[in-house]
Amino acid sequence: MGKLCLWKVRGKNENSGGELKRVVVVGGGIAGSLLARSLQDYANVVLVGQKEYFEITWASLRGMVEPTFAERIVVNHSDYLTNVQIVSSAATNVTDTEVITADGHSLAYHYLVIATGHAESVPRERDERLGYYRKENEKIKSANSILIVGGGPTGVQLAAEIVTDFPEKKVTLVHRGQRLLEFIGTKASQKALDWLVSKKVEVLLDQSVDLNNTSNGVIQTSKGEIIQADCHFVCTGKPIGSSWLKETVLSDSIDIHGRLTVDENLRVRGHKNVFAIGDITDIKELKQGYLAQTHAQMALKNLKLLLMGGNESKLGKYKPSSDIAIVTLGRKAGVFQFPFMTLSGYIPGKLKSGDLFVGSTRQTLGLKRGH
Repeated sequence: MGKLCLWKVRGKNENSGGELKRVVVVGGGIAGSLLARSLQDYANVVLVGQKEYFEITWASLRGMVEPTFAERIVVNHSDYLTNVQIVSSAATNVTDTEVITADGHSLAYHYLVIATGHAESVPRERDERLGYYRKENEKIKSANSILIVGGGPTGVQLAAEIVTDFPEKKVTLVHRGQRLLEFIGTKASQKALDWLVSKKVEVLLDQSVDLNNTSNGVIQTSKGEIIQADCHFVCTGKPIGSSWLKETVLSDSIDIHGRLTVDENLRVRGHKNVFAIGDITDIKELKQGYLAQTHAQMALKNLKLLLMGGNESKLGKYKPSSDIAIVTLGRKAGVFQFPFMTLSGYIPGKLKSGDLFVGSTRQTLGLKRGH
């Protein structure tokens, strides 16, 4: 086990004349990374996460068909967090005053932000992550037939990326649900299905596969259909990143779905100096990257107020978003769901599919857009 140390608070608050207060942000996804960057001039910020880099996850599937694209979406935290202490280790415990990490750090905090989103096993270093994208690309290029398991946004968008860049590939998508994209409306779901079918993707709904029972690339579905696949990708949901909190002081604030319950100010219920943002929250809205950024902006506003000694009655109140979602379908098409209408085709594709908001996200972090 690594040595146990208590990091000292550094710096002065120019507005109050006192020491800068410590804000520990756990989770280096879009919500945590954006908040850490935006807060670094107002507090002594520590970012805790298993990875040394930030990744624009909603663009990751493009990186699998175009590895050079991945170089723009995987960014070392040190490239944009110029005044933040970065601890590249998993958080393992939280007390009322400290965060404990797997490598033995004990990080005191005045305010804590939990932004651990979904749990995922990924490499610690950027170079290793880029290597993963190159390997996945070789896997796709060398296969004639590809099986995708899961018809949520990841499975649908991966299928679309593959048939757009490699139209000669035979792609089969198997989904245990009765329709694709069950997190959005039936019209949007049908439009995505129609697009995939038009690109000769074989979509098998209400079926599952046992990947442990295959023979020479031949897989049988739960309904007896035979699939030939040179390779496969599992695109099922990832668990909420809250299992590490179950034995901590925040355990009573975890709901039955594993999400942290928050109030209208994005504070964890029962803890006035602890915030939660992003997918880990129990806010009743679709879990989307742009909404995680909205959470970060609200938490920034409220933390700045508290750090400057402001009145709690002036804390900003977060209003859950309407069900708006964009599902990309390759490089030029997409499905756009509004609360009262659904669009598909070129217009949604123009909004997101081309660059997947990568350039604008990099700019938000103070980086060049890249190309």
